[in-house]
Amino acid sequence: MAKQVVLACSCTGDNPLTVFADPGKYQYYSCGQIAEKRKDAAAKEPELQMLMDKADQGAGGVIVNLLAYKADHVAASEELKVLDTTARAKNCEKRPTGAAISAVR
Repeated sequence: MAKQVVLACSCTGDNPLTVFADPGKYQYYSCGQIAEKRKDAAAKEPELQMLMDKADQGAGGVIVNLLAYKADHVAASEELKVLDTTARAKNCEKRPTGAAISAVR
C-alpha cells in the first residue's frame, strides 16, 4: 500500500508584500464588507497625501512628513493593496466608481 503525501505551499502567492498591513486580515470578510473597508481606506489615502503636501510647504515640512504622515500614508496604501488582492481572490464583483458611472452616461 502506497502512502499519499500532501504538500502545502507556504508562499505568499497573490498576497502583496506589506510592512504595515496584514495580508490575511480580510480573508474571512464578505465582498460587501471588503467594499466598505476599501471605501474607507480609499478616502484616507488622499487625505494623508493632502496633509503631506501641505506640510511640505511649511518650514521643516519634510521632517513633519516623515514623523507624522509618511508611515500612515504607506499603511493606507498597503491596506488598499491587501483589500484589492483579497477582493480579487474572492472574485468580488467590481462596482463602478462615481467617475466611471458619469463617463458611461
